[in-house]
Amino acid sequence: MNPGAKLKRDIGFFGAAFLVLNAVIGAGIFALPGKVAVSAGLWSPWLFLVVGVLFLSVVLTFAELASYYERTGGPVLYATEAFGPLAGFSTGWLIYLARMTAFAANANVMALYLASLSDVFASDAARFAVIAFVTIALTWANVLGVKDGIRTMGVLTILKVVPLLLLVLLGLQHVTGSTLIPGGDFHIDDIGGTTLLLIYAYVGFETIGVTAGETSTPRRTIPAALVRTVLGTGLLYFLIVLVFISVIPADAYADATLVDVGRALAGPAGAVVITLAAVFSIGGNLASSMLAAPRLIFSLAENRLLPQWFAHINESYATPDRAIIVMGAMALVLGLSSNFVDLAIGSAVVRLLGYMICIVSLPVIRKKATPAASEQAWRLPGGYVIPAIALAICVWLVAQSKGEDWIKVSVLLAIGVFLYLIEKWYYSRK
Repeated sequence: MNPGAKLKRDIGFFGAAFLVLNAVIGAGIFALPGKVAVSAGLWSPWLFLVVGVLFLSVVLTFAELASYYERTGGPVLYATEAFGPLAGFSTGWLIYLARMTAFAANANVMALYLASLSDVFASDAARFAVIAFVTIALTWANVLGVKDGIRTMGVLTILKVVPLLLLVLLGLQHVTGSTLIPGGDFHIDDIGGTTLLLIYAYVGFETIGVTAGETSTPRRTIPAALVRTVLGTGLLYFLIVLVFISVIPADAYADATLVDVGRALAGPAGAVVITLAAVFSIGGNLASSMLAAPRLIFSLAENRLLPQWFAHINESYATPDRAIIVMGAMALVLGLSSNFVDLAIGSAVVRLLGYMICIVSLPVIRKKATPAASEQAWRLPGGYVIPAIALAICVWLVAQSKGEDWIKVSVLLAIGVFLYLIEKWYYSRK
């Protein structure tokens, strides 16, 4: 019997939207505005918006891809259907590593934000305790059931978004015509590097397809949640950055964060509120990763690309418990170590490579789809114009990376291929 058939479809539209929102909005927006403003100045809000609109082509392509499937897997399914099991395994393996290392990195960032609130959290022992508590708690919540994982994200989403909306409402009074529509020539220093930095505010959405096996009417729910949530996120980013450049002096852009905006608008209390919002934002991102990333490993095992041990489903809670526990254990080890940052840097390029593989799989999937699947699919207008734009954007972004990033990517890919070949050899001897 297919293990995926035992999974409960407990994720509705709002649950799917929470997944996308928390996967996209993490620690980035609390630090990126100042870094982007150094290069783009008063054009920063519009750069965020334009890049978001362009990157929407990637999101739209994934929305159509997701509409062909009701099974758990996401990128793994897309790549496998188009190019075979090796491509599917490599894509799933590398995206999983990207999410796992991002989880470890963000857990450390959460500990750092808490340290800024109180000296109680400033010691190494406190940092270890914070990382361990957050990782173990989220692991356990997701083992108990996908509803508990969604409820956790729902609470964190409210605690994250409400302070950001308040910051926008308080800050809009400082916006003038010259900040909303800057005069002078349009100029951005190092547009390639700046855009590559900025694009990370929009990535993370791709693993929503991994939860299709636990989503109610996934062919309709996932595309709608993807597009609407990313559009809303892009508009929120625009307003946040608009307030940032309206409140923070130009000579302070380099070292300023949204905490400084909160302090300027509401004093020490504002700084504390935004710091807590950053903590909850990271917490929501961690919750999203802990819910979605283990499903990649589950899908790989379900498709005979990893040992069946990983495809185990807990009889009491109907969750892929072993995949979740493995994710939690590996993230905890990385989070408590001092060497995971280099792996996280390489995983950024890996994510874009995964996007490219999925985008080029769309023509094959369209051709292979059954008449029933094609009729239900969320087809993009304009043929392949939107996927072509998406592919061009990803290629251009990858071209901005450095040689050392490619070394890390090659190592990660080699490890994945090695494990895949071992698994194939093992099953060929059975």
